[in-house]
Amino acid sequence: MKLLVAYIATSGGEDAVALGACLARTFDAELEICIVIPPEPAGADDAVERLSDALDSAARRWLDEAAARLPDDIETTTTIAEHANPAEGLIIEARRTDSDILVIGGAGGGIRGRHTLGTVVNDILHSSPIPVALAPPGYAHLGADEVREITVTIGDRPGAPLLFETAIRSGIRAHRPIRLVSILAIDDMQPWRNVPEDTAVESARAHAQRALDEARTQLPEDFPVTSTVAQGSTIEEAVESLEWHDGDLVMVGSSRLAAPNTLFLGTTAAKILRAVSVPIIVVPKSTH
Repeated sequence: MKLLVAYIATSGGEDAVALGACLARTFDAELEICIVIPPEPAGADDAVERLSDALDSAARRWLDEAAARLPDDIETTTTIAEHANPAEGLIIEARRTDSDILVIGGAGGGIRGRHTLGTVVNDILHSSPIPVALAPPGYAHLGADEVREITVTIGDRPGAPLLFETAIRSGIRAHRPIRLVSILAIDDMQPWRNVPEDTAVESARAHAQRALDEARTQLPEDFPVTSTVAQGSTIEEAVESLEWHDGDLVMVGSSRLAAPNTLFLGTTAAKILRAVSVPIIVVPKSTH
């Protein structure tokens, strides 16, 4: 398994490296730390060439410093990629290296908090062909060394089967418990459905039970898997009602608007992202 970490010498970059190390240790994966810098313009004069050389030298120093902070038990390589668009450069590098997950940090920094997205992160979350793991602010200082449990938001929209399958494979590979969560946001229910609240709750519970039953058919006997319904007036309130611990990880699917085999952060996933302070993995939409 291969993880590509998007790095820049900021607190967000440090958070990405820390999450990359956590995932590498959990999934027994190889880690590649990558910085994307702009290519030297064609026909550049001496001053521009010196500036480009200085940027390349700084990038190599930053990568060496980031790799030096990682423990020896994690297989790590470093790469400088050149591209005018950092998001596109990272996606190209992910394809080139056949990476399984692209790990990125959010904007801002400081103490551990909820996710914030910068321009590059936002672009990646709407175009990546592989799953993207997003580190919350402060993860480099307060994040866990390994994943404790994988929480999966289950739904019946297109693309959900791939999310479910990815979560099952991840749980088996890492030998970590899986928690299946059906989210019920009362205020977000379409008014034209005219469904009583108690009926909606019972439907969500039935859906969670079906997902649990299906998961048990795909998991080894006695594998730790549970299901629950997160209920609230809004999606954020429903997610916040769940119990969260250090080392928890959330997996969400892409929007139904996503192109096949492409990630597109949808409205529900964006609301979940704003409501939690644990790492999130967004899984692309399947071909079906």
